[in-house]
Amino acid sequence: MSRTNESFSVMALGLRGIPNVQGGIQSHCQQLYPRLISTNVSVDVIVRSPYMKGYPSNYWKGIRLRRFWAPRRKSLEAIVHSVIGVLVAAVVRPDILHVHGIGPGLIIPFARMMGLRVVITHHGPDYDRQKWGKIARWSLRLGERMGMKFSHGRIVISAVIQNLVLEKYGLTSELIPNGVELPELLETTRVQKKFDLEPGRYFLMVGRLVPEKRQLDVIEAFANCGARGWKLVLVGESNHPDQYTKWVMTLAQATPGVVCTGFQSGTDLAELYSHAGAFILASSHEGHSVALLEALSYGLPVVLSDIPANLEMGLTGDSYFPLGDVAALAQQLNRLGSAQVLQQVDRQNRRAWTVDRYNWRDIAERTLAVYESAARQNAVTKSGMRAKS
Repeated sequence: MSRTNESFSVMALGLRGIPNVQGGIQSHCQQLYPRLISTNVSVDVIVRSPYMKGYPSNYWKGIRLRRFWAPRRKSLEAIVHSVIGVLVAAVVRPDILHVHGIGPGLIIPFARMMGLRVVITHHGPDYDRQKWGKIARWSLRLGERMGMKFSHGRIVISAVIQNLVLEKYGLTSELIPNGVELPELLETTRVQKKFDLEPGRYFLMVGRLVPEKRQLDVIEAFANCGARGWKLVLVGESNHPDQYTKWVMTLAQATPGVVCTGFQSGTDLAELYSHAGAFILASSHEGHSVALLEALSYGLPVVLSDIPANLEMGLTGDSYFPLGDVAALAQQLNRLGSAQVLQQVDRQNRRAWTVDRYNWRDIAERTLAVYESAARQNAVTKSGMRAKS
């Protein structure tokens, strides 16, 4: 991807931080922005200082990381930090302010008042997540409305979300999914030894410990699946530990063969993907799962809940089970656990199919096109206003 015209500046907010901060939006930004930096685009990311303690530098791969405080309360964290981010953007004056998620969408009218050009990425209807109460759900719905109505450019990561935006608001949006790069299949097994895992003999689940990921369903299904000699590996933690987190950890400790690794990234996570026997995604809510794309990029067979976002992937019918049907999930795990060693041809076919469809290079180019369109739109609007005056 190349860019030969004048420099273009982008400021991003709505994410906790990069690099190696847990969450789908964080993973998305960690892949997207270095690719924009490789063109004549400068990128600043507004990050939340509590999540950045493990990375002391203010720059990463050419991206400037602007650290600001945020309260560690899930009801206040995103909106407080987003207001701070808009005030910073109002001073810095980037060409585009890129807002990630519908929660921070609440501040887009404020950003417009400050004269900023705004693009929003709708990563999913977060008001459907089980963790939110009535007031939070109302705020998220309002954030979605403000984000869609007042942004100069709208990006969605799935056709399901694109249809939602069209039906609810009568507005078009640019469908740009999450992406993935072809990883190396690692032969090292340091993490497997650490957690006493046999390569090819464990089910892998990667995600935050939150109700919509349904780890409790997965643990129960694993306990009843009869896959002898297999283990279940749960990778992830909760940013705001609560009662659900305690339930997951208690049930995991009481169920033989369940291993909780906490949050993993980098080489350790790559090893876990490289040597897993299969991947599980049992969620009741997803936008477009980065963890699923990663699993497919490693060539793993997958078993997924049949929610619209997962069905949109277009995988074979035996990859799905009815959401919340623990018995059906147990049958799927038993089938996968009874299979022979993962076939190399099948693995390579999955890898090639995934990377061909979800290529980060293409995604970065299309995102830049949305930025440029939003910038032109604002310029035309200003020109028209001057002409009228």
